[in-house]
Amino acid sequence: MKSKLVLGLAVLVWISWGGGSLLRAQQQPNANRTVQAVVFDAYGTLFNPHTVVPISEDLFPGRGSELSNIWRAKQLEYTWLRGLMGQYEDFWQVTESALVYACKTLQLQCGPSTHERMMESYLKIDPYPEVRQALGNLSGYRLAILSNGTPDMLQAGVESSGLDGFLSQIISVDEVKTFKPNPRVYQLAVEKLGVEKDEIAFISSNAWDIIGAKAFGFWTCWVNRSGATMDELGFRPDATVSSLADVVNVLPGR
Repeated sequence: MKSKLVLGLAVLVWISWGGGSLLRAQQQPNANRTVQAVVFDAYGTLFNPHTVVPISEDLFPGRGSELSNIWRAKQLEYTWLRGLMGQYEDFWQVTESALVYACKTLQLQCGPSTHERMMESYLKIDPYPEVRQALGNLSGYRLAILSNGTPDMLQAGVESSGLDGFLSQIISVDEVKTFKPNPRVYQLAVEKLGVEKDEIAFISSNAWDIIGAKAFGFWTCWVNRSGATMDELGFRPDATVSSLADVVNVLPGR
């Protein structure tokens, strides 16, 4: 519940930075769009952040899933809070702080070697089962990642997942020293890919990320694997699918 409240505050404050033009951008028709690039969120969309469950369960029997859930929730909350405060630390540091919090909350003893093993799991993160097929189906587009992750974290994840050959760009928020859903992050994709924002399709499993990208002006597709409810913040995805494999079927112009 606390994380939901922080998310609502973060997105509302962010929308206030852009003024009424953001709502107008949401209402613009998408029928004439020609997608040149498909940009993916990384953690929760391509990479499964709960890859850490097995090692967590091995280190803390019976607590693995609970630890993973708290770790992930706090990781996201810290990005929103740091973005609002203007107190940037990179995603590796944010992830580390969230791990410390999760272990303290569950009263788990996490010594240096355990801490290191847990953190290294983020460098060997697993993709969701359909990722390679989905990216292969989209080979006619320029494909990129736009993520809160650090360049080193993202490169390690791409290599360990075998996704190197699919992607033309791996874009990290580290370049602008803030986190999604700040509009400066989404603008990075426009600049790095050299296309207009209405030529970019943005794909994420995170509802708050879809809201941010939609308000910025991207065509958006929400990968809603769990059947979650979209947040009520005045923005809706252009398409919703239950698997990345279905994205190819809903892109504009298909």
